[in-house]
Amino acid sequence: MTQVPSIPDQYLQAFTKADINEMPLRKYEGPITVVRTEKQRTRVLKEMEGESLLGFDTETRPVFKKGKKPGPPALLQLATESKVYVFQINYFPLCNGLCDLLADTSIIKTGVAVRDDILGLQKLADFNPSGFIDLSDISAGAKMQTHGLRNMAANLLGFRISKSAQCSNWAKEKLTPQQVNYAATDAWVSRELYLALEDLDLV
Repeated sequence: MTQVPSIPDQYLQAFTKADINEMPLRKYEGPITVVRTEKQRTRVLKEMEGESLLGFDTETRPVFKKGKKPGPPALLQLATESKVYVFQINYFPLCNGLCDLLADTSIIKTGVAVRDDILGLQKLADFNPSGFIDLSDISAGAKMQTHGLRNMAANLLGFRISKSAQCSNWAKEKLTPQQVNYAATDAWVSRELYLALEDLDLV
C-alpha cells in the first residue's frame, strides 16, 4: 500500500471561488521573450541550455462552435528561474530544437493537466515526451483538495492569478500585452508550485 505523504493540515483545505477572490492578485513581473521566428527560437534555446526545471504550459485558440474540436496549441510557454519564453508555435515548426527539449529526460517540465498539452503538441510534431511532471497528480496523491492551477496557487503560494484572458484568440499574429503576461504567468506559477511542493517533500 502506497503511503500518503504527511503534510501540514493547512494545505489540505478546500478553497471556494470567494476564498480565492479575497486573495491578492499576482502576475509574473519578470522578463518575457516572445518567440515567433525560427532564428529567435534557435537563439533562445541556446539561452536555455543548462536549465533543469521549466514551468510548462500551452494556449490553444478557443472553440465556440458546438461539436467543433480545438486545433493544436498556438503557444508554448516555458519558464526558467529568471525569464519566461512564449513561443508562437503556429508560426514556425515545433521541431529543430523544441522537440528535443520536450523529449529530454534530464529537464523537468512541470504544469497542470500536461497530458492534454502534450497531446495537442503532438498534433504539430512527432516526439516522445519525457521529463514531464503533472502538479495535479502530486496534489491528488497528497490528498489535497486543490488540483487546478488557480486553486493550487491559492493553497500553496497564497495568491490568486487572473483567468480573464483565457478565452482570447491565441492564434493571432500580434498578441496583446495582457495575453503575453497571462501566458507567462501560467508557466511561472507552474514552476513556483513545483518548488513549493518540493519544499513539502512531495517531489
